[in-house]
Amino acid sequence: MVLRIEVGNEDLTMSRFAVSPLWELTHALRLLGSPPGQRDVALLRPWLLRARDRYQALAGAADIGVILALMPPSWGADFLAPIPVSVQTTIGELLDQVRSTPPGQVRLEVAEALRRQPEVDPRAERILTGDRAAGYVADVLAVAWEALLEPEWRALRAILERDVVHRAGQLAAKGWAAALDGLHDDLAWRQGGIELTRWSPAENAGLGGRGLLFIPSVFVWPGLALSLDPPWPPALIYPARGVAALWERPAGPAGSSRALHRLLGGSRAAILLALEDPASTSQLAATLGQSLGGIGDHLAVLRMAGLISRARSGRSVLYRRTATGDALAAAELRPG
Repeated sequence: MVLRIEVGNEDLTMSRFAVSPLWELTHALRLLGSPPGQRDVALLRPWLLRARDRYQALAGAADIGVILALMPPSWGADFLAPIPVSVQTTIGELLDQVRSTPPGQVRLEVAEALRRQPEVDPRAERILTGDRAAGYVADVLAVAWEALLEPEWRALRAILERDVVHRAGQLAAKGWAAALDGLHDDLAWRQGGIELTRWSPAENAGLGGRGLLFIPSVFVWPGLALSLDPPWPPALIYPARGVAALWERPAGPAGSSRALHRLLGGSRAAILLALEDPASTSQLAATLGQSLGGIGDHLAVLRMAGLISRARSGRSVLYRRTATGDALAAAELRPG
């Protein structure tokens, strides 16, 4: 089945890319709160294992069940993760939006979530159907943010911003077809519209001049999420590029048996593998947890060796792998 989203000229003008820390948080909670094996995404497994103890401590200290009640299978209450205005939208701004959700909208979405849930804890239902539901939900999300994602947000944000920079560059240089190319196997730009395969219901939809917000996500792997229902702005959440480099950081040279590590050293190997997409010095430092000075020194060596190149993009200097660098990285990541 195919869902086609008709995109008019006004929609093209209004469409943009953004980053949502609150979307990342709610989807991370969904993953961690699922029964073992139900959402066993291989690419995310390193983080899920690393965050398991933090999540268990959080579940004992905060009312996470109230949040999970709003996320039944294949659906989620939209007011949990308001649409961000831009790449710079902060978690505090988004939590304020949750608190200020109109009560009527909260009641509608809570009722739909509870209707879709196979089973609901009576206490969570009392809280969610009460007058302070939005404020209570925002308070729980604030505690969850501090425990789960705030310690790693610098690295997460770097991955998401790199994806936005890449897509925006493709859009400016080659148009929407190029910007959406490779965004997801189930998505394509065809004849003035976006087509999503394997999507239900299979019917056409229009944006009505509101445009579409594209939001990269670390935790949506391997799928897509789409929100078209008013009063919220239309949004498409898609898997960010380069997530594997974030979770599977190569070990240092000590005790490492990987050939690329032995050849280049652990830090330089990590940089080369992380350059799956072009990145700036500061983005690499955030992603890999290395100092700016150290990253700069390693980039200079890799560039002299012909493994990477650099080019200016707006105000930033972006580094990318050369064909030789790609070949080395591919050999390192090849199974066996």
